[in-house]
Amino acid sequence: MKARIRTGDEVEVISGVQSGQRGKVLRVFPEKQRALVEGINNVKRHTRPNQNNQQGGIVEKEAPLHLSKLMLIDPQTSERTRVRAQRLDDGSRVRIAVKSGEQIPDAG
Repeated sequence: MKARIRTGDEVEVISGVQSGQRGKVLRVFPEKQRALVEGINNVKRHTRPNQNNQQGGIVEKEAPLHLSKLMLIDPQTSERTRVRAQRLDDGSRVRIAVKSGEQIPDAG
């Protein structure tokens, strides 16, 4: 399945504990259909002391969310929208926001 969400997009969580929260996509994992969103789905990881982290302890970081739980934010209306792909005359593909009909700029 082609992911309609790309790195750098502004998204909103539509289901789960973090429902309604917005954030920027840091990374997309298309093979697992998941995305890492800034400031959302934080988990605590217990780490041992190592070369990078001399102290060790509890580190808080983001965990990936499934793409079905995320919806893109329309840059025009600032509301969440579905995404449609459209082929232009020159053969390139662009993403179109269904709600406003406007082209979604590549943010990455």
